[in-house]
Amino acid sequence: MTPADTRVGWGEVLSPAFLARAMLVLLGVWLNAADTLVTATLMPSVARSIHAFAGFGLAVAGYLTGAIVAGASAGRLSERTGLKPAMVLAGVTYSVGCLMSAIAGGLDLFVGGRIVQGVGAGWIVGFCYVAIGQVFPERLWPRMFGLMSGVWGVASLLGPLVGGVFASLGLWRGAFWMFLAQGLIFAAAAIALVPQHVVREASSPHTPWKTLGVLTLSVSAIAAAGVLSHASVAAMAALAGLAMLIVAARVNAASHERLLPAEATQIGTVAGAGYASTFSLSAAGAVLTVYGAAMLQAFYGLSPLTAGYVIAAEAMGWTVAAILVSGVSLVRYRLLIRAGAGLVVTGVALIAICMGRAPLPVTVGAVLVQGTGFGLCWSLITAQILRALPVDDLAIGSSAVPTSQIIGGAVGAAAAGALANLLGLAHAFAPSVAHGGEPWLFGAFVAPAILGLCSAVRLTARDRPE
Repeated sequence: MTPADTRVGWGEVLSPAFLARAMLVLLGVWLNAADTLVTATLMPSVARSIHAFAGFGLAVAGYLTGAIVAGASAGRLSERTGLKPAMVLAGVTYSVGCLMSAIAGGLDLFVGGRIVQGVGAGWIVGFCYVAIGQVFPERLWPRMFGLMSGVWGVASLLGPLVGGVFASLGLWRGAFWMFLAQGLIFAAAAIALVPQHVVREASSPHTPWKTLGVLTLSVSAIAAAGVLSHASVAAMAALAGLAMLIVAARVNAASHERLLPAEATQIGTVAGAGYASTFSLSAAGAVLTVYGAAMLQAFYGLSPLTAGYVIAAEAMGWTVAAILVSGVSLVRYRLLIRAGAGLVVTGVALIAICMGRAPLPVTVGAVLVQGTGFGLCWSLITAQILRALPVDDLAIGSSAVPTSQIIGGAVGAAAAGALANLLGLAHAFAPSVAHGGEPWLFGAFVAPAILGLCSAVRLTARDRPE
């Protein structure tokens, strides 16, 4: 593949040749990003309505498991069916899950709906990455990844607001009907906009059932670790999940069982270093997502909505930085990737130091540092991964990028939950309790951030613009 070493302006992305397809990809990213944020805001209303307060964790874990497994299989499915049918299937599946959640009168159907929604959302975002690699020329990849980051930022700002409006009106089911309609729009738009020629013969004629099965068990165990109340049991589930993740990687290495590209588990390759970096940095950032809002409420007396928007400062920093770097030339990738990963390490460390000890504006600044770091490096790491992949692996390699991100986030969330249990923070956020364990809870995640930085350095050490 020919490197895109010239700067490309926004005009080409917004031209009639690419605008409609770009909007389709952005709609898919919106569905995945906004669904999670809106549903998180709605869950108290859902629990009161269907008498399922004990099902919070199950709903989250079910969605997460479905999204990861579907995302991992997205590349292989798009190879076997073609991108257009695959995207239509994803939109319809997501809409079916929304329908199940919207009409649920009890916990079983609601959790089932969230699992199906997770499958649909995982496919959607995976296919969107495949579409960028197959439908858009390489010179536009950084711009598209920058736009995707922008959608995540918008979703972070609007998601809690939309969920809050539906919840305040007592119409939580309406949110799922709204997403159902958007899922159908996505499917219809895919029929109209995705060209038929982006069908590639599968690089492997076999369906990797073994890899998919082991990965499902691994993700289920990791997700369960985040919702189990007993620290020892949660730790055992997390360790078992990580062990099965290693087994899945070994099974995947067999040529007839490849669900992910071979480079995904080979850190010595450019793509392998990129996947390792996305996994580790995502794990490092998960603790802020899981416990940041609770800590802000405990230490600074913020309302849930205000605390949520403080956490959204990370997405704002990410969005602005990603858009600013989306047009840079390849010769600057090395510096920006290393600088971004370094800022993530700095941000994680600053949050551990500042949370509850520094004035609120200083803590917000630490959150912005972390988000800016992600924004500087994330889209560039992704573009480097796609450039390094063989053409035959482009579909499964593209969908593996969000999969590595989500799995990293799941591992980080499970680790945060287990550590919070050990520190006595999982169910008590009084300042007197939180002050004793908060530095350890956030500080522990400096380690995976450093691993992400090391992988980013390895990635850029092998980078050579041509």
